Amino acid sequence: MFTASYSAEQQGELATRLISFLSQYSHISNNYIIEFFTEDLWNTLPKTWQLVLQDLSYQQIADLLLDSKNEDRRYPSVWPLSLLVLRATAHALAFPRESRQERGTVKPEEFLENQSQSSLLRHIFRKHVKPKKQHEICKLGTLVKQLCEQTGCSRVVDVGSGQGHLTRFLSYGLGLSVTAIEADRSLVAMASKFDRQLVRALEKENQKKVGTLLDSGGSSPRHVAGWVNPGASWEAFIKQLKTGDSFSQGPPTPTGPSQNRHRGLNHVVQIPSSLGSTDSNTQPQDLTLRHQLKSEEELSAVKCCSCVKESVCPEESSQPGCPEFVLTGLHACGDLSATLLRHFINCPHVRGITSVACCYMKITTKENPTPPGLVGCTVPLTSGQESLPQEFGYPMSSWVRGLPGHELSYKAREGACHAVEDYMQRLREESELLRTHCYRAMLEAFIRETRPDLCRAGIQTIKKAHLLPFTEYARLGLARIGLPQLPLDPERVEAMLKQQSRVVVYFSLSLLLAPVVETLVLLDRMIYLQENGELLQTLVPLFNPNLSPRNFVLVAHKSCG
Repeated sequence: MFTASYSAEQQGELATRLISFLSQYSHISNNYIIEFFTEDLWNTLPKTWQLVLQDLSYQQIADLLLDSKNEDRRYPSVWPLSLLVLRATAHALAFPRESRQERGTVKPEEFLENQSQSSLLRHIFRKHVKPKKQHEICKLGTLVKQLCEQTGCSRVVDVGSGQGHLTRFLSYGLGLSVTAIEADRSLVAMASKFDRQLVRALEKENQKKVGTLLDSGGSSPRHVAGWVNPGASWEAFIKQLKTGDSFSQGPPTPTGPSQNRHRGLNHVVQIPSSLGSTDSNTQPQDLTLRHQLKSEEELSAVKCCSCVKESVCPEESSQPGCPEFVLTGLHACGDLSATLLRHFINCPHVRGITSVACCYMKITTKENPTPPGLVGCTVPLTSGQESLPQEFGYPMSSWVRGLPGHELSYKAREGACHAVEDYMQRLREESELLRTHCYRAMLEAFIRETRPDLCRAGIQTIKKAHLLPFTEYARLGLARIGLPQLPLDPERVEAMLKQQSRVVVYFSLSLLLAPVVETLVLLDRMIYLQENGELLQTLVPLFNPNLSPRNFVLVAHKSCG
């Protein structure tokens, strides 16, 4: 099922073309839209481009520039060949972002009956879970299950597990033995709380249906609170899983052979069919920066349980040494996804991996080893966690590292995290949200005139900014960075507001390049796997990009023997 998407030669050739293309247009991908006025970005575009772009409607920007699937482009004027080449090449080089089954669909079929509840998940797996996350755990959980079957593994390690939504589905829904590790202890505590709630729901369900209590042989995941050090060895990672702080609830996870792993599970969860759905006719769909759900309620102190032996690498096991397992990471942020790939390559116990990356701007590079927002260890490293010589999140492969111009700036990688599909929808709806970039660029101009040293100040999102007049937006923004109210010339404000369409066009040009940047980052990881002998790997657009923009999953497994 999992076969190579590209040959080694094809991968190398594509990487060369991507880097050559991005190097030509780095002046667009490297610019910040908030500097539209301060850096006079509009006039950095060729005059021939300006003439045809300045009068486009928002609908035309979406149809003619961003929509790669539009086959009926009707131009209001003759576009210069250089602009046509930019658009066509960007679309041709980027990995396709839709699976065959969902091509052209805005909303996944599972939400057609109820837009907030996936029809593929039972209610116990939808509780506390937003539609986006329901879609993700449903798709990725099924893929992980299939990878486990192909590799002969029954154990999974879920890294960056957050509140444990994927972990619960893998464990209670699909019958896998799961160890989840998460750096944020409050999220680990919440995951354990949700586990208890699910178990109680199952107990009540079983009492109603068969008059018995929950089978003690049912599955419970093991939650570990710990920061995965990108610089630590795979041996330290295994030790962390084995001895880290555990929040364990319910019956322990069995450690016997995989065929015994399902004892009592169908009785407990009653989901012999795919995806935990009550519809036995449901079939899995075509397979192809982890954004963790933050709890909105205050968390009470949780007593940490002592380490249980039934972990990924138990002290006593019927299997010699450490049992084999599959690694998974749903939107593992920054370098974490790169770290998991290195553990997959180096650790003999890891048989397969499903990696969904996000937050590319937090990836470390040689040029920027400590990017803004980089999460570090909040506690002293324990013995065995001492860092190895630094390896960067990009590039990972020797091939890409050796290509001239392979460098990707922080801004280019940040741009690759934007949601192209969502922005196209805003354009077609002529949403007032499009005003926000113009507002921020205008405020940047006024700030720089007073404080030239204060560049790109972190004002962050202002709630419902698009509904505010600019004067009120400026007042709130200036207060956030401790600046007094500035005189705002009404005529100048009005003149800037009239350039909103140009701001939208320029941002759309940078957004056109975003999928190409993401393609290079992911291709580099595919080449890294190939260079290290892992030919059984592929990249699949698993999620619907309208619902989950970072929708690619890199799947790989080691061949037998």
